[in-house]
Amino acid sequence: NISRLLKRALQEQIVRITVSPPHSVYTDLEEELEKKYALNEAIVVDSGEDEDEEQLLHAIGAAAAFWLESTLEPGEVIGISSWSATLLAMVNAMHRLPRPSGVKVVQTLGGIGNPTAKVHATQLTQRLSSLVQGEAVFLPAPGVISSPDARTIFFEDPFVRNAVALFDCISLALVGIGALEPSALLASSGNIFSEEELTTIRKAGAVGDISLRFFDEQGKPVVTPLNERVIGISLEQLRQAKRSVGIAGGVRKREAIHGALMGHWINGLITDYDTAKWLVRA
Repeated sequence: NISRLLKRALQEQIVRITVSPPHSVYTDLEEELEKKYALNEAIVVDSGEDEDEEQLLHAIGAAAAFWLESTLEPGEVIGISSWSATLLAMVNAMHRLPRPSGVKVVQTLGGIGNPTAKVHATQLTQRLSSLVQGEAVFLPAPGVISSPDARTIFFEDPFVRNAVALFDCISLALVGIGALEPSALLASSGNIFSEEELTTIRKAGAVGDISLRFFDEQGKPVVTPLNERVIGISLEQLRQAKRSVGIAGGVRKREAIHGALMGHWINGLITDYDTAKWLVRA
């Protein structure tokens, strides 16, 4: 009986069922993106009919999961931002790798504040490291702190220093890109700036952020005193990674994705068709 044999093979992990996202034929569009923004890699997925943000997250997340499973190399140091619904969708779509990979997964933005924030921040790092059978390296500090002086105190913690020291060793950065208006996920974390502070950032010309490092429409870093209050990876450290891949899409994020591309903070992008078309014309 074939179904019984298949069931047994699955149980014994001899066989693994993988759902490959249908890689719709957008090769030309991907090449246009790569050429225009000097990317090493671009992957474009269907946008869906009604621009349902949930559906979009799922599609981009599934494509990112498939790509990561296919391209992950043993011994890599992966950096993952804590506060991205798209990265969460990617992790949810992934399969567990069949054997230990020697991979380290580093949390690149602090994530303690309210208790649910702490759980979510570490969950992404923990789950990804478990899926790749690697080692999780947490950043046990808030993403945003009250003052630069408090930052110094956190940096005295050996666990914080250990995580931050790995930022320069990241070979693959999985990058969520934030619009200026924080997502519901980020807003609920308590890990954001106040409305007043966001107004300051907006007036300085910011269009988006990566790990709470803001940039303008040309991709230039927006420098405000608030920078000194973030515990997380810098844009320059991100750019040094061999592969720094933005995983984001949707109308709300277009300007932010465009800014990240203009600044060359990422060298790869996984996004949706409508966003890709807009970026090619931008």
